[in-house]
Amino acid sequence: MLDPFQGPILYDMARCPRDAPVATQGSSLRDSRALGRVAPKGWMPGIHVSDILLHGDVMRVAMYYNNNDVRVEDMPVPVIGPNELLVKVWSSGICGSDVLEWYRLPKAPLVLGHEIAGEIVETGDTVNGWKKGDRVFVSHHVPCNMCRYCISGHHSTCDTLAATTFDPGGFAEFLRVPAINVTNGTYRLPDTMLYDEGVFIEPLACVIRGQEHAGWQPGRRVLVIGAGIAGLMHIQMARISGASRIIAVDIAESRLNTAIKLGADIAITASENLPQQVMEHNEGRLAELVIISTGAPSAIAQGMRSVDRGGTILFFAPSDPGAKVEIPFNELWRKEITTTSSYAGSPRDILAAIELIASGRVNVKDMITHILPLSRTADGFRLVAEARESMKVIVRPQE
Repeated sequence: MLDPFQGPILYDMARCPRDAPVATQGSSLRDSRALGRVAPKGWMPGIHVSDILLHGDVMRVAMYYNNNDVRVEDMPVPVIGPNELLVKVWSSGICGSDVLEWYRLPKAPLVLGHEIAGEIVETGDTVNGWKKGDRVFVSHHVPCNMCRYCISGHHSTCDTLAATTFDPGGFAEFLRVPAINVTNGTYRLPDTMLYDEGVFIEPLACVIRGQEHAGWQPGRRVLVIGAGIAGLMHIQMARISGASRIIAVDIAESRLNTAIKLGADIAITASENLPQQVMEHNEGRLAELVIISTGAPSAIAQGMRSVDRGGTILFFAPSDPGAKVEIPFNELWRKEITTTSSYAGSPRDILAAIELIASGRVNVKDMITHILPLSRTADGFRLVAEARESMKVIVRPQE
């Protein structure tokens, strides 16, 4: 992957006064006249655009109205407080949860984007430990780390976590990091990590915590249903952690091919006789750990029938409200099946995710299928919502 363009940011003519001076700093501006773009009003050679976007100027954002209506709009650059940060967003991943309309529409219109990597361009007067130019990952939801839920290891159920976020969201040129996110949710990116790789930190942390909740044991035979981004990272984590056999299930052949590339031993096209298929590829046995990374009721039902005696089922994705699945309760009871679920990651999981990505033990580059400028965020949302021709779609707000 290539590093994001690090030169001065050039703005569309429509977003700048027509009398603004045309940038003339030479080839580094890539001939802004030919591009039909100008520098913001007041730009001077040697001054980076970020230096003059902190005081009442506007920025571009991708405003979400629904999955088929995402518009590039102007919004004031956030003003930070004394204990806050302003971050320039270089890369922002589109998460599967971003296209769950039942979840997003009640709050629309809004700027989404929580898988971000960027650069600090301004620090509040009382901020310690961070400076302009630091490369960071910022977590949108952060726990208090002090309540009984956090102390017991259930950080994602913390009231503070549910109430926190950043302003406005990752599909924006800049975002404000509130004080509690600065303290409990800002992490330095390793020098070797690209911004595009940094967007995987949050989803990988969720995967790490999910497998911990499932009581991971080396040597398990694992079935992963749903080979999207979460499923592919579950496959990699299972391989790293010592799974003896990994079976991937999906409806898309391209995703199954990637699953094999990233560590699955067997790839199966989803069908109604999944338990029988699992046994055919697993020496007559069902799976000891079933990870359900899709909310499709049919997949959930198949997963519950594909777990071996004494095994575990990890529910790792939501379903649409009102979706119903018949639970074979007596069978789960008689076979001593453990069921668990997991939502979000903890600070410890984020640190682990950073190390795994930076070291290359988790391969994120081969999961990236699309890198788009902010102006094509709508295309990215359609790709993720359709879930046919894409895996990881990344938006670069500075392009």
